[in-house]
Formats: sequence, C-alpha cells, structure tokens
Amino acid sequence: MTDLSLQEMLKMLPSELQTEVRDFAAFLLERKMIQKRLPMKFQWEGALKDLRSQYTSVQLQHQISDLRGGYEGSA
Repeated sequence: MTDLSLQEMLKMLPSELQTEVRDFAAFLLERKMIQKRLPMKFQWEGALKDLRSQYTSVQLQHQISDLRGGYEGSA
C-alpha cells in the first residue's frame, strides 16, 4: 500500500474521505502560509503621542488589564 502514489491512494478512498483529505491539505497549506507572514511593521507606532502627557505606560497597562477582565493573581 505504501508503494502507491498519493493520487492513487486518494482515488481509492470514498468521496467523503477524499473531501476530508482535501480539507486537511488545505489546512496544511494555510498553516504554511501563516508561517511565511511578513514581520510586523508597527505603522501605529507613535499614534498616541499627544496622550503621552496624560497617561503613563503603567496606567495604560492597568486599563488594558481591566478591559480584558483583570488579572486573576492580583490581590
């Protein structure tokens, strides 16, 4: 059975399993494309410069934490 090509094995499967193999191959291709993504460009960097005098980075971190549901380990 291992001497058969992928195409030959695919033809031997029932149609519902052929669809499953096709879906799995598409998943593998998509996962491979995700790994090839370009690095982040940080185009948003500096967009909040005008708020720098109003908030510290710690205040923003706490606000983000609260928006996400808080930190469970805090007292």
